[in-house]
Amino acid sequence: MPLHEFQCQACEHVFDELIRSEKDRRAVACPSCGAKDVARQVSVFAARSEAPAAKAPAQPGGCGRCGDPAGPCGW
Repeated sequence: MPLHEFQCQACEHVFDELIRSEKDRRAVACPSCGAKDVARQVSVFAARSEAPAAKAPAQPGGCGRCGDPAGPCGW
C-alpha cells in the first residue's frame, strides 16, 4: 500500500498517511491539529539488494581481455 508523507500547512506537523485512492487523498487531515491544508512531501526511500558477487582476482600473465590464466592470448 502506498504510504505518503505530508506536512500540515497550519502547524507544520509532518506525518504519514496510507493512501489507497484519490478519495483517501482528499480526506487527509493533520492528526495534530485537524487542518485539511496539507502538502505531500517528497519522501526518502530505501532499496535493498544483495551485494554483487566478488570477482576473482586477475591471474598473472594474461592480458585481462579473455580471462585466460595460462598466459598471453595474442592481443
